[in-house]
Amino acid sequence: MARLISFVAAAMVVVTSFIAFAGTAAAHERRTVGPYQFVVGWLNEPAYVGLMNGLDLRVTDTRVTPAKAVEGLEKTLTVDLQTGGLAPLPLTVTARFGTPGAYNGYAMPTATGTYVFHIRGKVESLDVDEKFESGPGRFGDIEPTTALQYPNKVPAADELNGRLGDIQSSIDQTRILAGIALAMAIILTFRVFLGRRRG
Repeated sequence: MARLISFVAAAMVVVTSFIAFAGTAAAHERRTVGPYQFVVGWLNEPAYVGLMNGLDLRVTDTRVTPAKAVEGLEKTLTVDLQTGGLAPLPLTVTARFGTPGAYNGYAMPTATGTYVFHIRGKVESLDVDEKFESGPGRFGDIEPTTALQYPNKVPAADELNGRLGDIQSSIDQTRILAGIALAMAIILTFRVFLGRRRG
């Protein structure tokens, strides 16, 4: 009986792993690039702001059946991550241990929204220059973590930056007003002083 329970438990773990993997793969973009298929997305889907994540890249050669994993691309491809028109972040592309043709590139997104993986270099003899952008029907945008937080809600980095920007703007305005008030006080004091000397 104990063996049967162990077997059922092991089978459930395997089935759950396949379901989880299939869900992740479904949230990726598949694209034919020459004779190769690229599958691109986040390592963890859904992808949340402020949590470690990164590129999940898989490349197969479709000229053979079944498609063959393409290895060694960590030496020939470069990947930049970009969002919101900001300067791109170069990712370190590494081969995924135990999964031929799969590659990682780690990052921690600190703002919500749309992200782009720009992949350049060579796949065997083919020159590659492809942009994969998050969005509907591809892979997920970076989402806020607010709905997941319990018991306290913690603002995301981009929200904190916005609040700090508002505070800085208020401080700058206050400094300007204080400078004007000081200048007026000096002028009034000088006029009073001149008026007394004349009197």
